[in-house]
Amino acid sequence: MNCTPATDRPLKGLLVLDFSQFLAGPCCALRLADLGAEVIKIERPQGGDLSRGLYLADQAFAGDSALFHTINRNKRGFAADLKSATDLTRVKALVRRADVMVHNFRPGVMDRLGLGYETVSQLNPRLVYAGITGYGSHGPWRDKPGQDLLVQAMSGLAWLSGDDTQGPVPVGISIADMTAGAHLCQGILAALVRRAATGRGGRVDVSLIESAFDLQFEQFTAFLNSERTQPARDDTNNASAYLGAPYGIYRTADGYLALAMTPIKQLGELIGCAHLTAYGDPDTWFRERARIKAILAEHLLQQSTAHWLAILEPADVWCAEVYTWPELLTQPGFAALGLTQEIHADGAGTMLTTRCPIRIDGQVLTSDRGAPTLGRDTDEITRAFSLDSAQERNLK
Repeated sequence: MNCTPATDRPLKGLLVLDFSQFLAGPCCALRLADLGAEVIKIERPQGGDLSRGLYLADQAFAGDSALFHTINRNKRGFAADLKSATDLTRVKALVRRADVMVHNFRPGVMDRLGLGYETVSQLNPRLVYAGITGYGSHGPWRDKPGQDLLVQAMSGLAWLSGDDTQGPVPVGISIADMTAGAHLCQGILAALVRRAATGRGGRVDVSLIESAFDLQFEQFTAFLNSERTQPARDDTNNASAYLGAPYGIYRTADGYLALAMTPIKQLGELIGCAHLTAYGDPDTWFRERARIKAILAEHLLQQSTAHWLAILEPADVWCAEVYTWPELLTQPGFAALGLTQEIHADGAGTMLTTRCPIRIDGQVLTSDRGAPTLGRDTDEITRAFSLDSAQERNLK
């Protein structure tokens, strides 16, 4: 697998200050690091980013949670108490040199710390100032905790998964966090393009709730332009509240089969199900989807997943086997993509994690450097950017 050298990456030479914690902000800064930027993670000296102690499956690496390394790899570490005048002066000196600044504090926190947009933009007019909140900076929700599960609940997203016989079902990953991080990264890159033309920095803001709504643009638009009643999920095999049969996941004799948009009459003919061939009218595929799905579900139980794939794939029917993770790891297609990479930390061995999903000039973007220990690079960064000199100038 060909990897893009660090010197050839698009954001080489840019300096990013990452003040964020947990997932949304750090994953945005991580993507900028993957693309070549130098990212300095600024943390409080006592404890640092709270996600250092946020463990998944009780997995640790280099003294912190493995999760912390997953989203903070390839960054440098700088410890600073933003309530200390000395440390704040050092940080402001970094801000003057930076190209991008990322944070995900609640509205008003950065202003109280002396690092709000109005202050920072005076220090560095070319800076792209990027922030993530839970629910935006205005309105009655502004001070609610911006946490992924809570946002899924409030945005209606949890009512799109699962069957109608169930209550709300959350997505099994931190989907609002990851999407908001991606949206912030998009905004930052757009602001950097504008800066290249105008020399002017700017402010980029996203929120978890707005990103969660954006994820639902298809379904929510359909809702807004209809009777505005809550869409009904199927009783069984639900995969979309607004798509007709056969859209869903079905049990087979030995596993599961996913079926996307497919003409029902053609599907019935292919799999030898006479009851389905009666549904030649496309208008019935949504209106009578419950009955169609029930017929299909019973029929697919008669044979293995491989049997059905051998029939459907040559006919260009959109279908796929449903893999567990252990099954996925055995697939040649997974191996061909090279989706994982090893990272290492000083004296802690290696850990396997995901890599950046972007390719530049046909090459993948990897880095084997794990997340920094708390404040690991403080002294080196202080010397490299002459931060003590900035402090001395401030005292004069």
